[in-house]
Amino acid sequence: MTEMPAPGAFLHTSPEAAHDASGLPDPIGVVLEIGGSSGKVMFEMAALAALADHPDPLVAVAGQVGSQIKVPVGSNWLIANIRSLKLENLGTGRIIAEIDFLGEGGEEKLTRKLYHFRRGVTRYPSPGAEVYPVTRVDLRQVYAADDRAHIEVGAVYPTRDIRGALFVDAMLGKHFALLGSTGTGKSTSAALILHRICERAPHGHIVMIDPHGEYSAAFRGNGALYDVSNLQMPYWLMNFEEHCEVFLTSEGAERQVDADILAKCLLAARGKSRVGQGIPKLTVDAPVPYLLSDLSAQIQAEMGKMDKASSTAPYLRIKSKIEEIKADPRYGFMFSGMLVSDTMASFIARVFRLPGDGKPISIIDVSGVPSEITSVVVAMLSRMVFDFAIWSRNEPQRPILLVCEEAHRYIPSDQDAPSAVSRILGRIAKEGRKYGVALGLITQRPSDLAEGVLSQCGTIIAMRLNNDRDQAFVRAAMPEGARGFLDSIPALRNRECVICGEGVAIPIRVAFDTLDEERRPASADPLFSELWTEVGHEEEIIERTIQKWRVQGK
Repeated sequence: MTEMPAPGAFLHTSPEAAHDASGLPDPIGVVLEIGGSSGKVMFEMAALAALADHPDPLVAVAGQVGSQIKVPVGSNWLIANIRSLKLENLGTGRIIAEIDFLGEGGEEKLTRKLYHFRRGVTRYPSPGAEVYPVTRVDLRQVYAADDRAHIEVGAVYPTRDIRGALFVDAMLGKHFALLGSTGTGKSTSAALILHRICERAPHGHIVMIDPHGEYSAAFRGNGALYDVSNLQMPYWLMNFEEHCEVFLTSEGAERQVDADILAKCLLAARGKSRVGQGIPKLTVDAPVPYLLSDLSAQIQAEMGKMDKASSTAPYLRIKSKIEEIKADPRYGFMFSGMLVSDTMASFIARVFRLPGDGKPISIIDVSGVPSEITSVVVAMLSRMVFDFAIWSRNEPQRPILLVCEEAHRYIPSDQDAPSAVSRILGRIAKEGRKYGVALGLITQRPSDLAEGVLSQCGTIIAMRLNNDRDQAFVRAAMPEGARGFLDSIPALRNRECVICGEGVAIPIRVAFDTLDEERRPASADPLFSELWTEVGHEEEIIERTIQKWRVQGK
């Protein structure tokens, strides 16, 4: 067994004296045990206490959970993160720490400073090797953004001047997820990240699904804003599966009968249009314009045939549902008679920002969409992003980022039969990067996401999560080397996060930058103590509210 250092072996008279002539702080412990991706080290309480007032804040917190240490290995420094601490013996003042290896960098011969940090470990230290605290200079090297395109989103904990950077291509190329309980600053942090991406790529192509109408306020200056008043999404862009979700009301065996009737009549209606007549092998999924009146007439004609296989009930069910939707003004943004012309090219151009004209992001506010078809609208938008990427593979590539707020609503884990939106978002998560489609998922309930979706996100940005089940779910999705950071998730402050995965060099804890008031989403919590002191104009408030309520518009 390796002989333990004598008590006081790492103790110095003052923090200023705790370094050698090269400026390197003296050792604070030794390596006890080494594994493939983790190990154990021993600290002495007195040595750590001597550093508490060190002018370098990183040296001052050396030995704490979540802090970093370094170990010399040949001509390199091995950097590790402290995952947990345990007092071995109160009498000797020795502390045993479990560590996770983060990466390694070269050691300058004269100054012994760290340089050229890289993820991964090629050479391990032996038990008994000395352990040193990481300095501010070291951490600058560790988190220094290399030549890759990156965005800066905040300051690395516990410093105020070392910038935390996200590598744009790695983060978007392999998807990302932003997780955090309600009230942690998740929406503002999402807006910050998207603003930084827009600044970095003013000719980008970003589509954001906004279920609560929060983000329009944040992107008035640099985004294209759409809601039910100006979205003008033609109904005929739906594929057959989406048509079924809108027009079919039956279940079980009856639903299959209805689906067969709808497929036959829909194909005939598409074939009547000028565009459809020019396609030799037209399919029911082809985005070809057709008239709802032609679909209803086709259903009526099929119902009147003597050789039909079923009663008239299925035909009447479908026909009455179509008439109901046509007559409902809430569906006008999609089923209006004004949307029958072939506007597919202009719809794709303005929603996908092709070209962006200095506004690279589309905010699709679906808060005014009837709840019965919200998931269909999200499915259509998501599928069109994916289909456009597939069918444009031989064209100059225009990658698209699809950001889905409240993702657990659209990819839930408890579905017996997955919906159209769940299927397409799941497919984008698995296959999107092959076709240039990036997916950003934002949710406060990661445990409610469908199994496997979170694990497809190469970069995870985790804010405070209060629920044990959510914490366990995120822990399972994060890489092993980030375990020490994961344990700090319940203790994060508002606007703080842990980032790990492809988008960062190593796992980091970051305090997000403050976003200007006019660039924040409209998601602030009401101040009851202030608002309940205000009185007056209640009659006008009620009158205006009822008017909007009745016309179903803002």
